[in-house]
Amino acid sequence: MPYTEAQKRASIKYMTEKTDDIRLRVPKGLKAKYQNAAKERGISMTQFIINCVENELKRS
Repeated sequence: MPYTEAQKRASIKYMTEKTDDIRLRVPKGLKAKYQNAAKERGISMTQFIINCVENELKRS
């Protein structure tokens, strides 16, 4: 079933109201390393990065 305009509007509204964007640039090769680490753990790369940052914040 195709993605409807209503679904698109709902997605945009959710992303605008409930999330913040953070752009992350890394040296070549790190993206694949992070993707593989996330895949090994069965989570998204975004969730992997969030977990790493949160763990670091808990340590300080």
